[in-house]
Amino acid sequence: MNHRYVHRRHAPRRGAVAAAALSFAMWNSVCASPAFAQDDAGGTEAGRHFRRGVDLYGEADYAGALVEFKRAYALSPSSAALYNVGEAQFQMQDYAGALKTFRRFLAEFGPGEGHRAEVERSIDVLRTRVGHVAVTTVPAGADLSVDDQPVGKTPLGESVLVSVGRRKVVASMPGRATITRYIEVAAGDELEVTLPFAAPTEGATAPATSGGAPSSASLPAPPSPPWNMARARTVGWIATGTLAAGAGVFGVLAVLEDRDLKNARSQYPVTNATLTHDSNLTLTYSVLADSLTAAAIIVGGLSLYWTLGSTGSASPARGSAPTTSLALGPAAVRLDVTF
Repeated sequence: MNHRYVHRRHAPRRGAVAAAALSFAMWNSVCASPAFAQDDAGGTEAGRHFRRGVDLYGEADYAGALVEFKRAYALSPSSAALYNVGEAQFQMQDYAGALKTFRRFLAEFGPGEGHRAEVERSIDVLRTRVGHVAVTTVPAGADLSVDDQPVGKTPLGESVLVSVGRRKVVASMPGRATITRYIEVAAGDELEVTLPFAAPTEGATAPATSGGAPSSASLPAPPSPPWNMARARTVGWIATGTLAAGAGVFGVLAVLEDRDLKNARSQYPVTNATLTHDSNLTLTYSVLADSLTAAAIIVGGLSLYWTLGSTGSASPARGSAPTTSLALGPAAVRLDVTF
């Protein structure tokens, strides 16, 4: 099985495979190992991930290549896979990650390993592209992440190796507001960052008294009543206007129908059915007009009461909110008001 060492490149994506100047190396010793034997399922799967990573790297998809190389190394560790992990991280400008990977390469594989000299040169370059950040929190015990990658719980015991540039530091602790801080790291920096947490979020903890019972000061405030006097006034005046308009409409209809009834009575011949129909309509419209007028007066009075009586006073309690219901019928109107 052949293994490729991918090399860093700066060629454009077009013709990437031809312009990448990939170096090929035959690893007979690795191929002969059980991990890469043809009849070994793990080695076969690792080889597929490795070759896919080489293809993605040649297409400049370094993030995808990094995932494939990491999977290949997890299934069957090899110097080729680990080297390519570091190269992909280097291309993604994850200088801190690449430096850690190349240091691991030197620690895990012997002096005779291929590309060791190149790894050492890369480490010399990467040392000029990283800094260290020592993060402490007050109080300690917070979960810490740098650039959305967890790094542990404070106190860490050692500084965090980070790439140069603008870095995002986040500290979180149950019951307290999360702290997010952005810092700028230059090459060789040894920064110290202290993140003080604010007081515990109100209601997150209930301090106990000497007798073990929760303090009354820590109890949450009772919920505000849903009744809103301003909304009641608004709805009341809108209802008053609507009822008054309805009363006016039915009053006009009643007048018109009464005129038609008088005209029908003065005509000859006229049927009783026509007179009865016109008379019933006149009565219905008159009753509706009178009922809506009465309802408008009542609701208008309530609205005026809410407007004048609520000035400078608190909203009424839940049980004191008045309710109004209006039922319309063919010849009657019923208005129910409950206090």
